[in-house]
Amino acid sequence: MARIAVIGAGMGAMAAAARLAVAGHRVAVYERTETYGGAVRRFERDGFVFDTGPGLLPVPAVYRDLFVKTGKEPLEDLVELVQVDPSARHVFADGTAVSLPNASRAGVVTALDEALGGGAGQRWGDFLIRAREAWDRTRRPLLEEPLWTDWPVLAGQEPYPAVPHKKLLRTRRASTLAEIGTWELRDERLTALLESHALAYGLEPRTAPASAAVLPYMEHAFGTWYVRGGMRELARAVYERCLARRVEFVFGAEVTRVLEKDGRAAGVELSDGTVVDADQVVADVDPGRLRALTDRPLDEDGDVRTDPDAPRPVRLTLLLALRGPREAGAVHRTVVHAPDREAELDFLVSPGGDEPRCPTVTVLRPDDPALRPDGEHESAVVSAVLSGEAGWEDESTVRRYTDFLLEAAGRAVPALRERLLWHEVRAPGDTETGADSVPAPSLAAGRGRFLHPANTTRLPGLYRVGGWSHPGGGLPHAGMSGALVAGLIVEGPQFRGSQ
Repeated sequence: MARIAVIGAGMGAMAAAARLAVAGHRVAVYERTETYGGAVRRFERDGFVFDTGPGLLPVPAVYRDLFVKTGKEPLEDLVELVQVDPSARHVFADGTAVSLPNASRAGVVTALDEALGGGAGQRWGDFLIRAREAWDRTRRPLLEEPLWTDWPVLAGQEPYPAVPHKKLLRTRRASTLAEIGTWELRDERLTALLESHALAYGLEPRTAPASAAVLPYMEHAFGTWYVRGGMRELARAVYERCLARRVEFVFGAEVTRVLEKDGRAAGVELSDGTVVDADQVVADVDPGRLRALTDRPLDEDGDVRTDPDAPRPVRLTLLLALRGPREAGAVHRTVVHAPDREAELDFLVSPGGDEPRCPTVTVLRPDDPALRPDGEHESAVVSAVLSGEAGWEDESTVRRYTDFLLEAAGRAVPALRERLLWHEVRAPGDTETGADSVPAPSLAAGRGRFLHPANTTRLPGLYRVGGWSHPGGGLPHAGMSGALVAGLIVEGPQFRGSQ
């Protein structure tokens, strides 16, 4: 039985902790804040309840597997999962709107044809078939296996298939997501639909690899899900599963150093000077912070890795308390597309000195009695992913973007201004955990710029887990990365940096 110290109580960290505890190890989690869940938080006021992090669950199978492997009670016995149907309503810049059925290719094709004109649905359906091919090629190495054995292939080869060009009698391969829209979709609204999946992670479609096509495909293939009571209920269930497996949690315990002995990770030191011995250390923190906790480089020169110092996208969130019930036919999620695509993309990558531009905005309106004081009120969450270099320390910038988000939300919520009782602004930098930073998904190709650091490091006994590490990124695969790290430790890792 090994002693394992886990840094952070995010979803990936708790998933790894539960699996390691089931394997018979003694696991202790050290979290610098006073609660668990990482970005999966909750805010309550005047009877209104809001998810302040992710509001939807794209791949519930990851968490179903976690609960099957760590106990007798399945996930559905602990939380109520509800399919969101329609998956989303999209409001485009020209005023056109379309509601897309959840996980139904035929239904999506029909809806797009009716809203955007004949042929639009077929083009999107054909794109989903090619996106599935990219998913089939990347699912195993990106989500199920350690990075080391496959990263040269993932970095250098674009898995999105080449498409025959009817006029030129040859094939051509899109290298970016934007090229897919231009060459294959041939409709500004379909392009906006495609690119909104990348913008949700702060990816610039003109530079994001074509393999980012797997993002809309995953939503189509696995559906969009909501956890009744809010996503915080999922975090609670994972936390309680950890407690049932006798994982120890220490809150208000900031780790300031990863200790080393005989060339291996040997424990952690806390901000109050407490030293905790351990045989293995698992870190659910971003690469920049983890680097600051050690005295040595964690990756070898030449490795394909995300730059830990690179500017990161951030999320601006508004929590809206509304008077009056949801209107008949209201949808759970509405994506309001930016009025000027080029201006939005330019400002995303180069915000300095330019006039702020209205971004693509997501409005979540869950029909959940647990989130409102009574049937005569409604809670809503409005958010956008923006550049981390937009000057968020300037209050005028926050006010300007708050106005943008409220204006966009008005296209999703009838009579929004008249119904608004109050709103809370969650600006970048407000959150105690730094959870306003948005981890991008791990993607193939793009010369490796979109791959995350491997779970193993050059310091034996130190492992990475969670949204900032391989595999995947963000909430959908946090439990999967926890499973991979647990397997590396339990089964005896045979990969570089782990001997």
